Amino acid sequence: MDDRASTPYVLAGPRSVQSAGDPTLLKFDHDIVVAGGGIAGLAAAAAFGNAGLSVLCVDPAPPVTDRAAEGADMRSTAFLQPSQGLLEEIGLWDRLAEHATPLQTMRIVDAGGDQPAPRVTRDFDAADISDRPFGWNLPNWLLRREFAAHLDALDGVEFRTGTAAMRLFTRETEARIGMSDGSRVRARLVVAADGRNSAMRQTAGIDVRTTRFGQKALAFAVTHDAPHDNVSTEIHRTGGPFTLVPLPDHDGWHSSAVVWMEAGPRAEALAAMDVVEFEAAMTERSAGLFGPLRLVTRRALWPIIAQEATRLSAQRMALVAEAAHVVPPIGAQGLNMSLKDIAALRDLAVASPDTLGDRAMLDAYHNSRIADIRARVAGITALNRISMLSPQPLRDLRAQGLDALYAVAPLRRTLMQLGLGARG
Repeated sequence: MDDRASTPYVLAGPRSVQSAGDPTLLKFDHDIVVAGGGIAGLAAAAAFGNAGLSVLCVDPAPPVTDRAAEGADMRSTAFLQPSQGLLEEIGLWDRLAEHATPLQTMRIVDAGGDQPAPRVTRDFDAADISDRPFGWNLPNWLLRREFAAHLDALDGVEFRTGTAAMRLFTRETEARIGMSDGSRVRARLVVAADGRNSAMRQTAGIDVRTTRFGQKALAFAVTHDAPHDNVSTEIHRTGGPFTLVPLPDHDGWHSSAVVWMEAGPRAEALAAMDVVEFEAAMTERSAGLFGPLRLVTRRALWPIIAQEATRLSAQRMALVAEAAHVVPPIGAQGLNMSLKDIAALRDLAVASPDTLGDRAMLDAYHNSRIADIRARVAGITALNRISMLSPQPLRDLRAQGLDALYAVAPLRRTLMQLGLGARG
């Protein structure tokens, strides 16, 4: 909301700036309030805290940090090279490195023939463009555990659970955030990392464009007989990709995180199957590439959409992560896009700390990220529609297209570089 009344006032708190046209000092409770304590919100709090800013991060619920606990996030995140570099810069990678599984190769398999068996397999090897892996994979529940522990040890950062940012009042010089517990906090900048249904974005009146696919995704972890050899495998048939991403061994068995995308009714039916029936179904859908798959976690189910905010900022507020953009889980783009948002905002804050949260800074943030976000949302939306193809002639065209893309070495390398975050 935009309130530009010029009445001077003094706020209680440790931070201060001089208001425009008046010597009165405005004091703040925090430099930045991060709304949302998911992985992106915690990473944002760590990035700004590492830069020497005073940060409050709030979330309605404490993070679930045990894989077996109800509500644990069964998904995994592959941090691509640029994201790993950011995590190293802000002091998080030391906590993660021992748990991370390198991803050396991205394998795409077309199993869209009459039977669920591989008919085209193409490997995209990181060695073609880099002397490092594409990325490193970690389970989300573990990320939330380690990120939260890092914030506990970081001076100038407070992570407050059981509290949600609900209301927002802004003017040219400050933001006031109303919390679910009735308290009110004053800050120079609000970072909205509160998810695809962001209350902060809605309060600021920023619209979104949403594409619905009629899909849902199942996320879970499995063990299997065949080693994954640090290869992430994306298998295309119908309904969406079936993706296995390497994890460390579990109870002496090779292990992978799985995201299985299907039409909504089919995904719900899979989620309701007993374990034996489900294991048979997922082994078949995996084209038998790893031998029998054994379920070792509960199954999480969520709807698949593509979504982008029409603008990435409002007065004294910036949108990051799923508050700004949502993409189907293809190509490890989602959280890596989020960390690019955070890096861009952090860099602007470090470059000119006195202008933190002002109109020029937030316009610069919007301009630095919006083209890349729109291009990636459009590209991943198109890839998801291709992966959903059901008619056999169209599946045959998909297989031919994969062959054609792979055959041209410069194009193959360009696609890999784009996947790592290079601008198109």
